[in-house]
Amino acid sequence: MSTSLATSTNAQPQSCRPAWWKEVVVYQIYPRSFMDTNGDGIGDLRGIIARLDYLQTLGVDVLWLNPIYDSPNDDMGYDIRDYRKIMAEFGTLDDFDELLRQVHARGMKLVMDLVANHTSDEHPWFVASRSSRDNPYRDWYIWRDGKDGREPNNWLSHFSVPAWTWDERTGQYYLHLFSRRQPDLNWENPKVREAIFDIMRFWLDKGIDGFRMDVINAIAKAEGLPDAPAQPGQRYAWGGQYFLNQPKVHDYLREMHEKILSKYDIMTVGETGGVTTEHALLFAGEDRHELNMVFQFEHMSIDATDGDKWRPRPWRLTELKAVMSRWQDELYGKAWNSLYWSNHDQPRVVSRFGNDGPYRVESAKMLATVLHMMQGTPYIYQGEEIGMTNCAFDRIEDYRDVEIHNLWQERVLKGGEDPAAILRVIHLKGRDNARTPMQWDDSPNAGFTTGTPWIRVNPNYPEINVRQAMADPNSIFHHYRRLIQLRKQHPVVVYGKYELLLPEDEEIWAYTRTFMDERWLVVANFFDGSPLFELPPAVPCQGGELLLANYPVEPHGEGVADENPPHRFRLRPYECRVYRLTGWR
Repeated sequence: MSTSLATSTNAQPQSCRPAWWKEVVVYQIYPRSFMDTNGDGIGDLRGIIARLDYLQTLGVDVLWLNPIYDSPNDDMGYDIRDYRKIMAEFGTLDDFDELLRQVHARGMKLVMDLVANHTSDEHPWFVASRSSRDNPYRDWYIWRDGKDGREPNNWLSHFSVPAWTWDERTGQYYLHLFSRRQPDLNWENPKVREAIFDIMRFWLDKGIDGFRMDVINAIAKAEGLPDAPAQPGQRYAWGGQYFLNQPKVHDYLREMHEKILSKYDIMTVGETGGVTTEHALLFAGEDRHELNMVFQFEHMSIDATDGDKWRPRPWRLTELKAVMSRWQDELYGKAWNSLYWSNHDQPRVVSRFGNDGPYRVESAKMLATVLHMMQGTPYIYQGEEIGMTNCAFDRIEDYRDVEIHNLWQERVLKGGEDPAAILRVIHLKGRDNARTPMQWDDSPNAGFTTGTPWIRVNPNYPEINVRQAMADPNSIFHHYRRLIQLRKQHPVVVYGKYELLLPEDEEIWAYTRTFMDERWLVVANFFDGSPLFELPPAVPCQGGELLLANYPVEPHGEGVADENPPHRFRLRPYECRVYRLTGWR
């Protein structure tokens, strides 16, 4: 950052303690779907190397890779068989070393996924653990006797199956909060913790720049593993209150920080489903010595019924603003936000919160602007920067995600629900929406592979692709470039205090960012109407300089009679504007 406070000696508010990881923009790569160089239909490390110049042109600072470790791929790499080996489909450890060198040579950093709550059932630790009850590795996982001829408790896993599986050989059940092939590690065992710390040390000593920690707030379970409250007649229930955000997780993370994280200048972000701002202050408080930031999921649940994403409901802008603004307000000066709309587990944002039809370009730019102008570290998921959309496959056989197939098994094959209705909800919320191959150009398979892709390419790739986006100066891609440049040039984007305006407005999201002698105004229309924006009297200013917009803006509003920016102007469908206010002090 050309005006970085992380290296500046200029005075700044105490609440804005500088750090390099606060000033960066992160780009998430799902390696399987990014770029294939050997024609096997699966993305690989050499493919990432081949596209580093593209990422450098975009302007991102940090690359986060989804798991690339050796895995049977029951859950697309989140079931790890060997933490020190690269999945053969992705390449070799030498390929990784070359990738790391090339990333650093371009002035970028690389963050790895750390999956420490569970392993694959093919990991040597678990193979030994299930071999006998008296094996030294038995206590590396969570084994229990059944209760009344059933599982040890009634917990339901994340993947819509019971969280316990019976092992015939040893006559006990093992716990898995995800698929049956992802047994949970027993973090109460100090040998487990030391083994995980040693794995972290292995990668950090190679020179990586941090970790995104998968479901890290689930590594501690409640003592006694009690039953979860269930509805009458319901055999299984969600037990998150007994395995998410347990007090002991902070003991484990402080130990991790003391022994490992504090020894390196790195970035850490925890995936922490079910966290509130109060939890986040514990995980990522400035002086807590745990993590730098967490991913929260409150804004990912506003279109779900009672937290069940497979029962979607209409969302309201006031809900979205309230959630995001609360995180901005309650963490300010105490902990750091992560900012994201999309990742490998979520639908494409332009299809979810924007308009992937006639206003795809405008709404994608608007969504990017609203997010990147907030306080926190922004994360871009691959393809988001060109406006990739959801992809609705006609047949369940075309989907690859274990979560989707478990849903189909439970709801359609066992439950007898309407297959067409379940496919519709998968089209809206399925994780494979984010996992279709990156759309590089309009050649066969979107330039992703010369072979048969592991999952079908979105058929809209001839119109939506990197080549087209880079050639068009008004594309979504170049809008993201401008957003990233603003962050690098202006500390107010990184460190400024956020203040929500018009909290009850159901069409307009408007807020200010204030830092030292700068105040910026962000105004966005989230829908296809033409609402009138009027600056509240509580935000005095003499005028404003337009810094960024997703429509051409004439000095007097293209003939709109009531135009008087930034005090009063009418917004076009999905329009957004960013002003630097003058005369506000």
